[in-house]
Amino acid sequence: MTAQHEHCDPAHGCITCGDQALEMRVVAVDSARGLAVCVDDAGRAAEVDTLLVEPTAAGERVLVHARVAIAKVGAGVAA
Repeated sequence: MTAQHEHCDPAHGCITCGDQALEMRVVAVDSARGLAVCVDDAGRAAEVDTLLVEPTAAGERVLVHARVAIAKVGAGVAA
């Protein structure tokens, strides 16, 4: 039997091992380390690698796959 990760939720996806990206909101940024604390719509927080979407600011929404922000979403995103 495998242990379920604290962020695994069969009904809403998993930010660690899911095959889909989840939209999350950036809460705090540590640009020196390329990391941010992000929360999903259920309020679950995770430390996310943001190097692919730098610069990143609190309040922005990003798509997260395997704890890596892979794209920005919402207003102000270049097409």
